[in-house]
Amino acid sequence: MRLEGRGSVADSELDEILDAVLDQWQSMAGMAAMFTASILFGVFIQPFYNFEEMRAFGEEGATEARYVLLELAMIFVFTIAIIWLARKGLDMLIKGIVFLALWYSLFMAIGPIIAILMWITSLSSSGLWLVATFVTSVSMMYTLHKFPEWYVVNAVGLLVGSGVIVMLGIAFVPVLIIFFMVLAAVYDHWAVNKSKHMLELADTMIGLKLPVLLVAPKSTSYTFLEQEGNVMEQSEKMGEATAPVEQDVEAGTPRPRGRDALFMGLGDVIFPGMLVISAITFLPDYGPVVFDFWGEPSEQIHLGAMLVGMGTLLGGLVGYAALMTQVARGKPQAGLPLLNGGSILGYLISGAVFIGIDELWQDISFF
Repeated sequence: MRLEGRGSVADSELDEILDAVLDQWQSMAGMAAMFTASILFGVFIQPFYNFEEMRAFGEEGATEARYVLLELAMIFVFTIAIIWLARKGLDMLIKGIVFLALWYSLFMAIGPIIAILMWITSLSSSGLWLVATFVTSVSMMYTLHKFPEWYVVNAVGLLVGSGVIVMLGIAFVPVLIIFFMVLAAVYDHWAVNKSKHMLELADTMIGLKLPVLLVAPKSTSYTFLEQEGNVMEQSEKMGEATAPVEQDVEAGTPRPRGRDALFMGLGDVIFPGMLVISAITFLPDYGPVVFDFWGEPSEQIHLGAMLVGMGTLLGGLVGYAALMTQVARGKPQAGLPLLNGGSILGYLISGAVFIGIDELWQDISFF
């Protein structure tokens, strides 16, 4: 009898998850498409920046773990600083800091697009490229400031994510990226489920309509302009017995009411994407050339590295699918444990298959 009771509860929970997923599959598919598009665009522009002078810590820094620890410390300090400023009501200062950081990443993502347009129009002036990229990126940030609707936020967020993915992906070898991802996943779990300060940060960013997240509406009538900044706080209460419910017309039974849109922080895209970019940047040149769009002096991407990169992306999508079974019920979840875990497994499996497990290790130093 005891086992049957447990089975009944388990079946009920599974049915609830399946119903929630089926009810929200369109927004989930849209989020998966944005996740994939941001990473693939990063793959496309990677050769444009894959040069020693573009690596954040130089060629030697690509194998030094201290810089990964520095990056993680900067994420923690930035998070705490933004929360402190929000509690002090300094919203404009927050916007200024975040907009400046986002603009730089947007500039890096738009630069290759401008270069293509100049090539098509037979223009080859570095000065003109710089001006056009600056004006375009500033115009997009201004549009975001004046009209932060969900599709504007997504457009900017997708490009910003791609820019960050490339800058960090070419900065560290895959072993260090994995080290970074594991530490970040542990921090994300603690920040979401224990201290919960990451939820406060998310609500701050949503309230200020900042493109540090992606938004997947659940209906065509949704508008991000009217989105309150306490969505995570409210969602956290969804798991309580007093959570609001809506009537299931077909079944005639109540079920939990979720949010009007799905939200995913850009960090949930950036970390899996970093490993994809690092794989195609630093893994050995096995197999024929499969991507040489940018020509000299850009590095070509070979089949072996590309297959590992795509295997990493596939692993991230598997982790995303697992994550959505929990997110569908409307309760905030730490995304990085599943997303990073899936990406790392995808990297290891595809790497073992396509280039050999021994080739996946790079010598690193900690000091």
